[in-house]
Amino acid sequence: MSDPTPVIDDLREESEEVDRLVAGLGPGQWASRTPAAGWTVAHQIAHLAWTDHSALLAVTDADGFRALVEQALAAPHTFVDDGAEEYARSAPAELLARWREGRAALEKALRSAPPGARFPWYGPPMSAASMATARLMETWAHGLDVADAIGVVRPPTDRLRHVAWLGVRTRDFAYGAHGLTPPAGPFRVELVAPGGELWTHGPEDAPQRVTGPALDFCLLVTQRAHRADLALTADGPDADRWLDIAQAFAGPPGSGRAPKGDTAR
Repeated sequence: MSDPTPVIDDLREESEEVDRLVAGLGPGQWASRTPAAGWTVAHQIAHLAWTDHSALLAVTDADGFRALVEQALAAPHTFVDDGAEEYARSAPAELLARWREGRAALEKALRSAPPGARFPWYGPPMSAASMATARLMETWAHGLDVADAIGVVRPPTDRLRHVAWLGVRTRDFAYGAHGLTPPAGPFRVELVAPGGELWTHGPEDAPQRVTGPALDFCLLVTQRAHRADLALTADGPDADRWLDIAQAFAGPPGSGRAPKGDTAR
């Protein structure tokens, strides 16, 4: 049974770092366009607040979360955007306060969750540790979009180990999301962490593997960069295919980002 405390602690640090990016922005900067088509900085924070609320319902109110799932099934391709749009209509100060209150409530709920408990989600049910990991992944990814919009470079940290872990664990989900049958055996994944150490997943003697910088792998599985712009290597046809379809987030396949220099999209 995984102790959720370390990842919940890291989720708090990641959220506070993104909070510092936006806390001092003026109204015009909240309206700045981000790399996600049609989304401003306000939409990015609104999405985090909206998803934290969804996660809180999943942990504390199963009936309330089931109602959200029904809404998602009714509009699978617009549900996420609609949620971000609704929250983004708030004034920046109100939106920021909403995000802070929501993530604090979720943190409290995750820390007090019974050991071994599993909670419903838009994909498979999650433990408290997995839920916190998913929230950290989204917070990091959407924080990158915010940073891009306001011209800030966010140095990678060892908190990426959680994003990398989730990217590996969602391999079969990514295949299924594209209507493909997952490979029968595991891959070996070897990633160079920001501090230089090696993070490894899967058996050492696996016939297929993925290697490269942990940052690049995390950018890939969150679809924040195109594979062509990343220093990732696949050894084996199934591993190579995975790098084209990888996604660490629930829901239908994303469109991803165009390669740098591609002006056609």
